[in-house]
Amino acid sequence: MALLLPVQYIVLKILLQFPEFVEHNYSQGIYPLLSKIPRYLFGWIPFSVGDIFYLLIAILAIRWIVLNVKRLKYEPLRFFVDILATVSIVYFMFHVLWGLNYYRVPLHETLSLERDYTTEQLVATTKRLIKKSNEMHRTLGYEDSVKIDLPYSQKEIFKKSLNGYENLSEEFPELAYHPKSIKKSGWSLGLTYMGYSGYYNPFSGEAQVNNLIKTYKFSVVSCHEMAHQLGYAAENEANFIATLATIKNDDPYFQYTGYIFALRYCVNEIARRDMDTYNELIATINPGILASYKEMRDFWDRYQNPFETFSKGFWDQFLKANNQSKGIMSYSYMVALVINYFEDRSF
Repeated sequence: MALLLPVQYIVLKILLQFPEFVEHNYSQGIYPLLSKIPRYLFGWIPFSVGDIFYLLIAILAIRWIVLNVKRLKYEPLRFFVDILATVSIVYFMFHVLWGLNYYRVPLHETLSLERDYTTEQLVATTKRLIKKSNEMHRTLGYEDSVKIDLPYSQKEIFKKSLNGYENLSEEFPELAYHPKSIKKSGWSLGLTYMGYSGYYNPFSGEAQVNNLIKTYKFSVVSCHEMAHQLGYAAENEANFIATLATIKNDDPYFQYTGYIFALRYCVNEIARRDMDTYNELIATINPGILASYKEMRDFWDRYQNPFETFSKGFWDQFLKANNQSKGIMSYSYMVALVINYFEDRSF
């Protein structure tokens, strides 16, 4: 079994050259059916089965090491072969259950969108997002300087998130979401120290959201993890789908969080290109919106630690190993999707 690990690696490198094959046969073929099985099995359970699964795996792994540590002295080769065999099995199951979605056709191609954009287009879209975000802030009945909090419990947000996907599926049928399996993670504190808002568990089919997040982003993160469940593995693509799912939600608070989420990405991209333009535009954003951004930054700042750097470095390498050549920086692709999707659409 250990010898199959390099074979799997070679097969994945070959599949990387055939995204249409992966898209047709896996992402839009086997995966939609395969992914629903664990969601039907575990989605109704109120707590995270995946969290318990990972705990049991950790306990069994520690137990095995303790019982077999003496083999390092007498059978070191066999010891490491057994570990590699286990890794090979997990690696195989990860890709069968979900990971092959990293090798599918890029979202901008399936949505018939351009990937490139000019700085002029970026500025124009950002101004539109500022105008819309400011308008929605006032429409919700808040003064410009007041930070808006969603008036819903986390459980209510999970339930309301379904409406956005229901509306979104009218334009993109492949984004129809059913059955529901989204939950608060029991390891939220650990996720926070690692710097993550949530994660998708491919083994239990559950979307996990960090329940320590009390900001405007909770609704967006929920929709982001749901996008992963639908087979959109790339973080930037899941971010874009989450933007659409919140904006197209019937609830105005959800719409607001979607607009200011997209706006933050766009203004950050402008900051990387032209600080003068960034300073001009940031002054036109309602202070209440900027307060929401600051609240999110302050939240993560409170939990900064050396392990987060290691965790983010590991995740960066993981993304690069799974067909996202720019790693964490590939998240900026989200800006290209937003600009080109809304280029000829009103909001």
